[in-house]
Amino acid sequence: MALHFPNRSRSYDSTRRTVRFWGHDNMREAAFCVTAAALKRFQPEMSADESGLLGAFDSNRDAIYAAAVKAYARGRKDAYELAIADF
Repeated sequence: MALHFPNRSRSYDSTRRTVRFWGHDNMREAAFCVTAAALKRFQPEMSADESGLLGAFDSNRDAIYAAAVKAYARGRKDAYELAIADF
């Protein structure tokens, strides 16, 4: 089965300045985070606070999910960080 994202929840991690989200492959769950720098690439004018990062994530969810699928296909792990190079 392919990786999919049935749960649209996401959260801001202030320590790492990332947005976290989760994907599922059958019964397996994989955690993802996308960096603030990667989100800024999508929306250079975004504010660098929680609201700005979550808004950038929501506005670019399809591209972020596509990058997550590619990262997941490169090797199955429990957690992935998506950075500028992944887009």
